[in-house]
Amino acid sequence: MQSTLILNARIVNEGQILEGDVLIEGQRISKISADLQSQSVDRIIDAKGQFLLPGAIDDQVHFREPGLTHKATIYTESRAAVAGGVTSFMEMPNTIPNALTQQLLADKYEIGKKTSLANYSFFMGVSNDNIEEALKTNKNNVCGLKIFMGSSTGNMLVDNETVLENIFSKADILIATHCEDEETIKRNTAIYREKYNDEIPFNCHPLIRSEEACYKSSSYAVGLAQRHGTKLHILHISTVKETSLFDSSIPLEKKRITSEACIHHLWFDDRDYKSKGSLIKWNPAVKTSTDREGIFQAVLDNKIDVIATDHAPHTLEEKQGSYLKAPSGGPLVQHSIVAIIEFYHQGAIPLERIVEKMCHNPAILFQIKDRGFIREGYYADLVLIDSNNPWTVNKENILAKCGWSPFEGQTFKSKVTHTFVSGHLVYENGTINEGRNGLRLEFER
Repeated sequence: MQSTLILNARIVNEGQILEGDVLIEGQRISKISADLQSQSVDRIIDAKGQFLLPGAIDDQVHFREPGLTHKATIYTESRAAVAGGVTSFMEMPNTIPNALTQQLLADKYEIGKKTSLANYSFFMGVSNDNIEEALKTNKNNVCGLKIFMGSSTGNMLVDNETVLENIFSKADILIATHCEDEETIKRNTAIYREKYNDEIPFNCHPLIRSEEACYKSSSYAVGLAQRHGTKLHILHISTVKETSLFDSSIPLEKKRITSEACIHHLWFDDRDYKSKGSLIKWNPAVKTSTDREGIFQAVLDNKIDVIATDHAPHTLEEKQGSYLKAPSGGPLVQHSIVAIIEFYHQGAIPLERIVEKMCHNPAILFQIKDRGFIREGYYADLVLIDSNNPWTVNKENILAKCGWSPFEGQTFKSKVTHTFVSGHLVYENGTINEGRNGLRLEFER
C-alpha cells in the first residue's frame, strides 16, 4: 500500500482554509493534522504556499464514446480532466448508440473501467419510448436519468407530455434535464432564416435559443417535479429569469429541485460572439451580460447549487461551419477550476465557495459515497493549486482530443500542479501517470 504525505498545504474544505498536512494511505485519506512530518511514507510533497482542494466533481460532460470518437474518447477527455483537477465526472447518454438500454449503459461503464483516468459515472438516457427500460436503472450505482427537453447534439428529444408525466411520476432516481422549448426554437429559427437565409450570424444564437425558450421549458420541468415530488436537477442555467425558479432558503440536503451553472455561462456573454463565433456556440446559448451577472449572483446566493462544464468537444473543422451547420458545444473540463479561480483573484467569489459548488455540493446533491470532501476515511481525490503561477492556454498544452479551446490565448493566474484520483498521483507538473484508472462512483441513496 503506497503512502503519500502532503505537507504545509492550505487546505480549503468545508468553509475553512486551514494550514495542515494530509496523509494518504492506499486509496484513502488516513490522517489530517497540523503536524504529520514524523510519519514514515513512500512520497512527500511539500505544498507550502499552495491550496489543497478536494477534486472537482463535474456532473455534466460529453466524452463522445462510443460512436463519436473522432471528437473525443473517455480516455482522452479523462486525461484533460485530471490535468485540470477534475477527479470525477458524470457523462451524458447522447453518444452513438444513445445509452437507452441497460446493456448499452453497461457497455459504457465497461469502457470507463478500462480507460478512464478519473472516477466515472454515466447517465441513463430517456426517450419517448424507453420508459420501462429507464426505470430499471439502479440508483445506487448510476448517477441519474438524463432527459433532453430540448434538442441538442444527438437525437434524444423528449417532447411527449404524457411520457414526461409518466417518467417524473415514477422515477425514484434523480432526473437531470436539458431545458429548452423546442417549438420556440423552431419558430425563432424560421424568423432568422427568413431574414438571413443560411448566413445567420452567430450572435443570433441567443435570440434563437432564447430566454423565452429556456424559461418556458425550465418552469415546465419544475412544475412537473413539484407535482410528483421528483428529485430534479436542471443543467446549464443560461438566463437570470430562470434563477427565480429556485429556492435558496432550503438546505441542499433537503432540496428536491436543484440547478447547475456552467463555466461558459459565467465567463462569456453575447459580446464575445464577435471574436469567438462558433467557438462559444453552446446549447443553451451564451446570452447577455445581465444574464451572466445574474447567474453568477445566483451561485453566490445558493439559488444555483453546482458549477460544472458541459464539456462537449467537436473537431475544429466541424466548428468552422456556418451557423446552421456548426455543432454546439466545446471543450472546458481542463480549464474549469483555473477559470473559476480567476474570479477569486478578482475578489468576486471566495475559494471556500468555489470548493462548495464544484466539490462538496455535487457530492451532496448526487449522494456520492465518500468523495467531495477532505475527510479522514474518504477517498483521496485531491488537487494542489499554485495560485501564483501564471500560464497561457495554447494548442501545445491542450489535452482534449479536439485540440482547441475557447480559452486559447487566455492567461490564468493559477495552475494545477498535482491531482490525486482515489489515492493515485495521476497528474504531476504536466506529467500524466497512467498506472491506475479511476473508480466507478457509488451512491448512498
